[in-house]
Amino acid sequence: MREIRADDDVLTWAGAVSVEHAPGWSRAWRLPHDRIGLFPGGALRSRAAMPAGVRLVLGTDARTLAGLAAVQGVEVPLDVVMDGAGPDGDVVASVPVGPDGGFAVELPPGDKRVEVWLPQFGTFRLQGLAVDDGARVWPAGGPARPRLVTYGSSLTQCRQAASPTRTWPARVARGLGLDLTCLGFAGEAHLDPMVARVLRDLPADVVVACLGINVYGAGTFSARSLLPALLGFLSTLRDGHPGVPVLVVSPVASPRREDAVGRAGLTLAQVRDQVADAVGLLAAHGDPDLHLLDGRAVLGPEHAHLLDDGLHPGPEGYAHMASVIGPVVRELLDGRDAGGAVVRTRP
Repeated sequence: MREIRADDDVLTWAGAVSVEHAPGWSRAWRLPHDRIGLFPGGALRSRAAMPAGVRLVLGTDARTLAGLAAVQGVEVPLDVVMDGAGPDGDVVASVPVGPDGGFAVELPPGDKRVEVWLPQFGTFRLQGLAVDDGARVWPAGGPARPRLVTYGSSLTQCRQAASPTRTWPARVARGLGLDLTCLGFAGEAHLDPMVARVLRDLPADVVVACLGINVYGAGTFSARSLLPALLGFLSTLRDGHPGVPVLVVSPVASPRREDAVGRAGLTLAQVRDQVADAVGLLAAHGDPDLHLLDGRAVLGPEHAHLLDDGLHPGPEGYAHMASVIGPVVRELLDGRDAGGAVVRTRP
């Protein structure tokens, strides 16, 4: 086999905000690694080092692609996607990662663009790839695609999805032919100002921001401070994306939490109302490209069977989320909602 170093320029780390190269391995970060000290909190940094939505992209004529990584807590296979009939290729295989971090997949003959979707949860430090002796490899280009950026909690990182291409952000991106960057941070979507600045500076043609559930769970903000924090976070995001549609998704239904007072004195229903208020206020003050999707229209009480623990969806739940969010994103990209905030409540 011909070895490819993890830091070889032939590899594109699509969906990564930055890439850390160390002796013997490389890993994707979903925050800027060279400024990681500006993002306090071990849990946030831990989540940012998990490669949700990140793809290793290369061109090759190899019949076998193998790799080795240092892994910890990886619970799902890799997905290998290759040029095919769809806008983002076809899934060739879901490839298990062995206890030693090894993986391998057989590929069809001929030149092809290959994407290796990395696990959405757990530590994954790539030590290298390998292809057949004599096989060619090259940096895979391709036409530029509209860029989808997502932000949110565990419901956006999607730990419980069956594989990396089966998270709702990946399903939406692949279904619409979009280039995904996923800033889903399980337990860590607390409207951090420095994360808002990252969102502001990322290239984007559409943004989906799922706001509120971690704020409720951790009691991050009170009735006094939540609305100003939402307004500031969304305004910072908007500073970098004038004219770009931004879809804000409020918390999905969680029956046990709707009327239960959280740590900061707010119920989940009140948090959802404040998210809606923030979108309405900013729209009323001149932001026609900010839109609201009520989380209960994504997963309502009638979808309780799709929640594994009363809050987190299982694999079918994430497919359902994509089936609701995807058409709204398509609508926004098509421009059919231009001219005012779209408030979508439960049917």
